[in-house]
Amino acid sequence: MFDSILFERQGIPSVPIITEPFRPTAEALYKAQGISGYQYVAVEHPITSLDHNELRERARFAAPLVEAALLEIEN
Repeated sequence: MFDSILFERQGIPSVPIITEPFRPTAEALYKAQGISGYQYVAVEHPITSLDHNELRERARFAAPLVEAALLEIEN
């Protein structure tokens, strides 16, 4: 999330991908940084224990959401 904030401050559109339990953390972080309405994509938790195929499925779920968020940022 920090990298995404740094990218955005440099004018590089960015959408972090987090897992569901980290939504409150993301919101608190953005609030502490004075950022409101920042977009991120949340996927099911956990991801560290997934095998390659399961992780690929999470990526397939997240990819169109990230794309949509980036396109919205650009407009």
